[in-house]
Amino acid sequence: MSISKDQLIDFIYDEARMLDEGRYSEWLALWLPDGHYWMPLDYKQSDPINQTSLLYEDLFMLNLRVERLNGARTFSQKPKSRCHHVIQRPFVDEMNGDSFVTNTAMHYVETRLDEQQLLALTARHDLKLVEGKLRIANKRVDILNCDAAFRNIQLLP
Repeated sequence: MSISKDQLIDFIYDEARMLDEGRYSEWLALWLPDGHYWMPLDYKQSDPINQTSLLYEDLFMLNLRVERLNGARTFSQKPKSRCHHVIQRPFVDEMNGDSFVTNTAMHYVETRLDEQQLLALTARHDLKLVEGKLRIANKRVDILNCDAAFRNIQLLP
C-alpha cells in the first residue's frame, strides 16, 4: 500500500483535531509502542537523553498523562483545560518506503479558567506505515521561545 502526501497531511490535521476535541485515548492509539514525544528545552537541541528537555515521554508516560486527563478524580483538571491548534499546511519532508517525516508550523492555545497560553511552535512527526495504517514513531515539538519561563503545559501541543 502506498501513501500519498495528501494522506500524510490529513493525518496531521486529524491528530490535531483529536487533541482539540479531547479524544486522548484515540490519539494514544496512533503511537507505536517504542515512540517518544519530545519537547526540547533549548533551541536546536539535538539530544533528549543527555540534555534537559521540557518533555521527553515514552508510551508509558503518555499513557499516564492520558489517564490523568481522562480521570474523573483529577482535581487539578476541574474544570478541564482545553486546547486549540491552528496549523499551517504540513510539509512532507521525507517519503522513504514505509517511513515519512512531516514538519508543521502552528499556533497552539491552551486555556483553563481565566488563563490562556499561546505558543508558536513547529512539530516534526516521524510516521511509519504499519499494517496499512499510519502510526506515530516519534513527535518533536519545538516551541519558538523554548527558553522562556512557561506556566504548566497541561495538554499536548
